[in-house]
Parts: sequence; structure tokens; C-alpha cells
Amino acid sequence: MLTVTGLTKRFGSATAVHDVSFTIQPGEILGLIGQNGAGKTTTFRMLLNLLQADHGNMTWNDQPLSLLSRETIGYLPEERGLYPKMTVVDQICFFGELHGMKRAAVMAVLDQWLDQFQVKGKPTDLVKDLSKGNQQKVQLIAAMIHNPQFIILDEPFSGLDPVNAGLLEAGIRRLRDAGSAIIYSSHDMGNVEAISDKLVMLKNGEVALSGALNDIRDQFGQTRLYIQSPLTQEQLLSFPGVVGVAQRSRGFLVKLAEPQAGHDIFTAATQQGYIPEFSQQAPSLDEIFRMKVEA
Repeated sequence: MLTVTGLTKRFGSATAVHDVSFTIQPGEILGLIGQNGAGKTTTFRMLLNLLQADHGNMTWNDQPLSLLSRETIGYLPEERGLYPKMTVVDQICFFGELHGMKRAAVMAVLDQWLDQFQVKGKPTDLVKDLSKGNQQKVQLIAAMIHNPQFIILDEPFSGLDPVNAGLLEAGIRRLRDAGSAIIYSSHDMGNVEAISDKLVMLKNGEVALSGALNDIRDQFGQTRLYIQSPLTQEQLLSFPGVVGVAQRSRGFLVKLAEPQAGHDIFTAATQQGYIPEFSQQAPSLDEIFRMKVEA
């Protein structure tokens, strides 16, 4: 288990990270989100022992995280970290060997990994000749092929189309199901909502939200309502507790001040019987993110 307590880092008079705490159990995925400059990359660099924290503790199974071996940890940086003139196979073998694998062990599973992520090209192709998306997948394989117990993924979905992002999500879940503790950052709240078990949101270096994803959404109440019914936009706006109505596809997205307002809308919408859709939920993670950033 990874335990981070009171993590703080200053650069001169500027505080990049202040009193950040969280835990990740084996088999859990934690999404670390925040605006640019919120402190995510600084946090990652302290976890990797690339920066020394001014205060706080980081432990893995009650031992200092700095003692964690290279065989145990995996890291995907946000910036492309590949050698463009190396072949795909030599690149992945190189990183596998850095994490304690023998070349023969890498070669034994390489085709499986390339197939799993549908890397376009041959293992003997130069990295520079691959598309940006396939380079990203090669870099991801290099970070994961040794099956690390703890893995940090900094913007892993960068440059990936929806199909390839789905392949990456599946790969991350497989590591989780094998018992890895995973922490990753993303600016795409859809990705975060799809695969995170827990969430930490940083704002100006401090924790603004933390906890299980569903628990965080529940804090904001079921104040978002999607409805398809005979009711018009003007009629929906007239209900007490409605603070906004927006056209969405064939229906309306209704913002409520209080969840209870949905009851009156449902009663009115169903006076004549069946309606195609009525769905009342908590705000999406994207909406929550915007609310906390703008607060």
C-alpha cells in the first residue's frame, strides 16, 4: 500500500504542493486531477524521488518509498521519453532490462503486449517512423511490461484517439486486476470517471477533493436531470428549484438547486403516461471539476 502524508514542496517563496495526503491500496486506481500548475507533476516527481519533499512522508508497505526497487515501480512521463532511432523491440527490451528483466523474458511476452495495444508496425521498425499514437503505446508498454506493483502514469491518454484510449483503459484495468496500485493524471474527466476507484483533486497545490469517486459525486446531490417529455424549455424553467435548462439532443439537461425539485418535474412530465427518458443524477466529474476550479 502507498501512503502519502502531509506532502509539501516549496520552490523559493512559492509553494507548489502543500499538505497533500492520500493512500492507494493494491488493486486500486487513483486519478490525480487539477488545472495546469496545480501540483500534479511535482507530486509525481516526489513520489519518484526525483524531487525531495520539504515535509511529509511517503511509504510503501510501511517502508520509505525511496527504497522501492526499480523492479517494483513503473513510470510513464507526460513528455515522450523514447529513443527515436531505436527499433521498437530494442526500445522495449532496453526499458525492461532497466527494470530487472532479462531480454529473453521481454521477448517472450513482447508480441502479446504489442497485440494487446494494437501497435501498428513491426517490432523492427524505428520508433521515429511510428505515429504519435503508436509511440505513446510503445512508451506505455515499456512502463508496464515488467508488471510493476506500483505504477505512475502522467497523462497516459495524451495523443490517443477514442479507440486507442479504450485499449489503454483496458490495459490499466488488467494491471489493477493483477494487484498493481496505480496513480495517473488526465485532463479528460471522462477517462478519469471511467476507470478511477478514488480521486484526488489538487487546486493551487492543495487537496480540494479526495475520496471514492461515487462518494465525491454524491456530495453534490442528484442535481442534474436529463428529460425527454412533452414539457417545453419554458415550462421546465418555471418549476421551483430549477436554475437552468439547456437543449441536449432530443431532450433537456436541467440543473436543479435541490434534488427534491425533480419529483415535481417527474409528476408533471408523466401526467399523460410514458416518457422516453427521465434520468436524475449527481453532476458529472467534469462539472464538479469546473465548479471547484471556479470557486
